[in-house]
Amino acid sequence: MNEIKVIIADDHKLFREGLTGLLQKYDDIKIIKSVGDGFEFIECVKNLVEADIALLDITMPNKDGFQVLRELKTLNATIKPIVISMYNDGNYIAKCAKMGAYGYLLKNTDESELVLAIRTVSKGKKYYSAEISEKMINFMSTQSISENVLSNKETEVLGLLSKGLTTNEIAAKLYVSSRTIETHRGNILKKLEVKNTAELIKKATEMNLI
Repeated sequence: MNEIKVIIADDHKLFREGLTGLLQKYDDIKIIKSVGDGFEFIECVKNLVEADIALLDITMPNKDGFQVLRELKTLNATIKPIVISMYNDGNYIAKCAKMGAYGYLLKNTDESELVLAIRTVSKGKKYYSAEISEKMINFMSTQSISENVLSNKETEVLGLLSKGLTTNEIAAKLYVSSRTIETHRGNILKKLEVKNTAELIKKATEMNLI
């Protein structure tokens, strides 16, 4: 029987210890490393620590789960991440799936599902329970716009608006007139179906546009 080598990355020590104790009784699963933040986890990957699966929290110091997922892609790492989070929001689930997570579990997931997810992902398959899949699909179906709907220039303006720059500051930075920026801003508001900049930033964040 091939052992499934697992790294746990979570900033709550008690949770890490609980997971370790839970999984130790399975002969085919071996916890080879337990770390408390994203930076330490990435260092393990860079140092070629051999592991098949990462059980990854989203909210961690130094590097959060999203940053870790992004960096794993950059490193072309073979380790397969399963996110374990308290967040059951469709936005988080969809974002993790898009960024390369092989699975998404809630922290109150029962033992049998956790083990099933690890074994499924170790075979190169994705694991999203019916409940998690439904939340992700519901979120994605409510989005009336995709990233591709905004032009490159509108995306650039949106990014600068999100940083708190004024119309005049953005115009100076992009070497265009203030009226041009106002036109871009108006088009973005219309496409995202919002009324003001505050609503725009909120929705753009929810849609992972910024």
